[in-house]
Amino acid sequence: MSGGGRHTEPLDVHLIARRDGVRGPEVLMSRRAGDVYAAGMWHLPSGHLDGPEEDVVTALVRETREETGLGVDPADVLAAVTVHHRGPGGRARVGFFFEVRRWQGVPGVMEPDVCDAMRWFAFDGLPEPMVAYCRAGLDAYRAGARIAVHFQEPGDAIAYDAAADRLRLVADGRRGGRPPGAARESGAGQLAEEGERT
Repeated sequence: MSGGGRHTEPLDVHLIARRDGVRGPEVLMSRRAGDVYAAGMWHLPSGHLDGPEEDVVTALVRETREETGLGVDPADVLAAVTVHHRGPGGRARVGFFFEVRRWQGVPGVMEPDVCDAMRWFAFDGLPEPMVAYCRAGLDAYRAGARIAVHFQEPGDAIAYDAAADRLRLVADGRRGGRPPGAARESGAGQLAEEGERT
């Protein structure tokens, strides 16, 4: 029996809107602005559940419409990765990252009081500064993880810093306990990444 009481953590949803670009796959990012956490940093369009009556897919569809103007059919929402995150201040949350490849409309800044830019970026050319939590979710997604842990330490920056990368990928039981993105020998004798989505 654990010594502490049960705790509740906020749930949030993150949109990985993905399209084919000239240089390869691209993802839609927005820059936070105004009186918000991580102002000036890039992040995926995201938000919290409105309450216990809203499920994560419904929340993702709603947040996508509110923040980007895009219409998404719930049937086109694909599970990408779930990240258990703790920020530098010690507060934890669980984020559900969803991939969407089909939508209606053209993305644009719909909430200018909290977002001042929205652009497509190649996965190999992600913008800086980016919220570390968001970068952890994208890196876990690209590695093919289903679950990841991203527990930052006190003093860590809010922005992604490769030197203080706290991402841990949880091994997938369907792969015989192998970690996501585990290297394997290809037929040509070269290492190939398993599970790479980009």
